[in-house]
Amino acid sequence: MGFDVGVVPFNPDGWGPPDTPAAPLLPPRLSGGSHPANIPFAPFSRSEKLGRIADWTRNASANAPHPSNSRDAVFDFALDDTSALAADDDSSFRLVDARPPPRPKFGPRWRFNQRPQLPQRRDEEVEARRREAEKDRARRDRMYHLHRSNNAGGQAGSSRGSGPAFKSSVDIQPEWTMLDQIPFSTFTKLSFSVPDPPEDLLVCGSLEFYDRVYDRVNPKNEKRLERFKARSAVRVTTTDDPVIRRLAAADKATVFATDAILSALMCAPRSVHSWDIVIQRVGNKLFLDKRDRSQIDMLPVNETAQEPLPDSKDDINSPQSLSEEATEINQKFAQQVLVRDGNKVTFDEPNPFVNSGEGSAAGVDEQGSIAYRYRRWRLDGDTYLVARCEVHAVSDVKGQRSFMTLNALNEFDPKYTGVDWRQKLETQRGAVLATELKNNANKLARWTAQALLSGADIMKLGYVSRVHPRDRHNHVILSVIGYKPRDFAAQINLNTANMWGIVKSIVDLCMKLGEGKYVLVKDPAKPQVRIYEVAPDAFENDYVEEPLPEEEQVQVRLADKDGESGLVADAEAGDGVATGVAGVDEAESNAVTV
Repeated sequence: MGFDVGVVPFNPDGWGPPDTPAAPLLPPRLSGGSHPANIPFAPFSRSEKLGRIADWTRNASANAPHPSNSRDAVFDFALDDTSALAADDDSSFRLVDARPPPRPKFGPRWRFNQRPQLPQRRDEEVEARRREAEKDRARRDRMYHLHRSNNAGGQAGSSRGSGPAFKSSVDIQPEWTMLDQIPFSTFTKLSFSVPDPPEDLLVCGSLEFYDRVYDRVNPKNEKRLERFKARSAVRVTTTDDPVIRRLAAADKATVFATDAILSALMCAPRSVHSWDIVIQRVGNKLFLDKRDRSQIDMLPVNETAQEPLPDSKDDINSPQSLSEEATEINQKFAQQVLVRDGNKVTFDEPNPFVNSGEGSAAGVDEQGSIAYRYRRWRLDGDTYLVARCEVHAVSDVKGQRSFMTLNALNEFDPKYTGVDWRQKLETQRGAVLATELKNNANKLARWTAQALLSGADIMKLGYVSRVHPRDRHNHVILSVIGYKPRDFAAQINLNTANMWGIVKSIVDLCMKLGEGKYVLVKDPAKPQVRIYEVAPDAFENDYVEEPLPEEEQVQVRLADKDGESGLVADAEAGDGVATGVAGVDEAESNAVTV
């Protein structure tokens, strides 16, 4: 089968096909029997070589982009301005860079795209922190459910919700009669102003001077907390105080108390743990007392903290163990920061709780530096209050003497508070104090109230920490900071008018009661206090469940034969003034040796 080329037209006048072909270009069998005539040829691109004539006169070196392609430049009809496609182009067309524009270095896409390119070490740190946070959250949840399961069968939990179930400070007997219950919301609305300054009736004891060397103590220059076996801390209640008995017999006031008892009342809305105060109405006199081994004598630790402490009694970080440790630290600190050179400031009378004939109370060789100021405030027209207030040291600056109170905050384990005192005390002292105000709001408020009651010019706060978090017996002093009581009270939002309003309301309520004995108890589960009427001999025959050693049992029998305790009202005179005196023997029995 052959291929028919067809008729090839001939143009005698020039190059290319003739203007009017003489015959069809395609044979009838290829064009389907008909063929459109006079259709001009149009190339599909500017580089199309079909139907064009090579220009051998063109400068190939100037037009060729590459030397290797100079041989084909004569056939590059795209450079021919006379071509049909070139005439149709827009004269404003300019060739620009066809490369994609660079991405901006900063912007949303850059931030998201950079995250997968973080170094592997940084990703591991983030993952480690996330795992630690998950462990802490799981531990808090586990402790929360544990406390809830413990509280389900008995007493309700504390007001904080996630804390353990606190026990009442005193066993409520079924024969007691509840007279009233007062919520703390009522206390916060009270206000009462007393004349200032109060009247000093008597000052007893002696004071040593504060050692100003401890003002320069810091975590890098810490001081070891010493142990004092020869100095005692006396905790004598109101009715066992011979000076208060004497003032009551002289009808110097209507209400009698101590600064520890008054501070517990004044700062009641900040308390979480249970405490109790014994109230005795004798004639027209009102005595605010505390029981032996009362919670008022012990210093709580992390009472208002959100993180609960371990409930196990064997744990050194349990509330009971920490309370005993804090109380012991406070007593040691108050005696260590003094200049013990025998130079003392003496007052009107010697210490009323030391038998001068025998040398000291409870067989102690040396009495600690302490002075008792018996001060009187006027509550209303005929009602006066006398309180025994403690001062721990005296300072002499430019010939002017100032009274001081000394107290110590203690750090037991930084992981419970999240603040390491050794790292933060110098650079972030405010953060350390803020943490203590959050975790120990009631304790700091009570210390401030006692400083205000005693008329102290300065209250010194010591920061004492364990040598090792698992060693509860050895401690170091990291810092000692002084504050003015009124300025510090304003800093911790402690309102003096509100404190006296609480005391005034309790006194007015108790003065309406008949003669007898009552107990004011802070509810362990709810923010409120309750008043119970108890038997006249209640709390006088307290005993411990465990049997005492034989030597101590003999001493107890001898003490019961030698002296009496309690108030003895003069029934024949009918004045109701307490005239019975238990002497110094019973006061000495309350001395605690450190």
